[in-house]
Amino acid sequence: MDEDIRQNYFSENSIDNGFIEPNPENETSQGPSLRSWALFFVLLAATFFTTYQAGGGLYAGSLFLILGAHEFGHFYAGVRNGVKTTLPMFIPAPPGLFLFGTFGAMVVIKDPIPDRRVLMEIGAAGPIAGFIVAVPTLITGLYLSEVVAPTGESGLSFGSSIIMIVFSKIILGVTPLSADFNIQLHPIAFAGWVGLFVTAINLFPIGQLDGGHIIYSLFGDKSHILAKSFFVFLLFLIYFWPSWGIWAILLLVLTRFKPAPLIDEEVLPLEYHRRMGIVAIAIFIITFIPVPIELIGPLSV
Repeated sequence: MDEDIRQNYFSENSIDNGFIEPNPENETSQGPSLRSWALFFVLLAATFFTTYQAGGGLYAGSLFLILGAHEFGHFYAGVRNGVKTTLPMFIPAPPGLFLFGTFGAMVVIKDPIPDRRVLMEIGAAGPIAGFIVAVPTLITGLYLSEVVAPTGESGLSFGSSIIMIVFSKIILGVTPLSADFNIQLHPIAFAGWVGLFVTAINLFPIGQLDGGHIIYSLFGDKSHILAKSFFVFLLFLIYFWPSWGIWAILLLVLTRFKPAPLIDEEVLPLEYHRRMGIVAIAIFIITFIPVPIELIGPLSV
């Protein structure tokens, strides 16, 4: 999802060199072209269809609100700072190929980013906006969910983040960690779970993912230490969830730990930007799931 939950992750800044000063009269200030809007609606319709097939209308609509908020957060931050970006592009995926019905969404940044202040705003705006929508979605869905006794049948078990555990306990009186109960997630709750999972993936502090933008804005060249440390941590998690190995390969090949190129490296973030970064890091901590999905059998409940 947003990520190949994030093909958007790896494409948000495609400029490697050859800096050009952003022109305030460019397409960002003029607005997207008719062709851009046409592509937006075609991909929107296709992705709504695949997500509808994956989980029904309530799931598809709820997930679109979350992914849309995330990507339009990036888009708005780009417009606000005179940095040209594409409209959000939703990426459909056949449910038989990918459980969630979408590889997520992406925006492509067409201009070089001026400095670390703008980098923070563009990087943090998406996850924060998506989180603001995902939390009430999850809460609403949990109120509609049911607590049932374990059936002993094989199936998929979805992992739990800190925020999922807390809200499940408050709303349902049980946590997903309980072996005595199963939580039958309503489609809206499942969309909230997916949205928060996508948010956490986006916030990996590596390369040109949102999290990579954020830590580079905060720490500059020192951010590569955090990026490589997190990568080692991800490799460790392969023992618990082998699919992290796929993510590790994608991150290594597609990001190569390179931060987004900036026009002026000397402009440092203000206190406002540092607070945005701290909020985004806190969101990552409470939404990250060490073992997102696992197959359980009759003896594993």
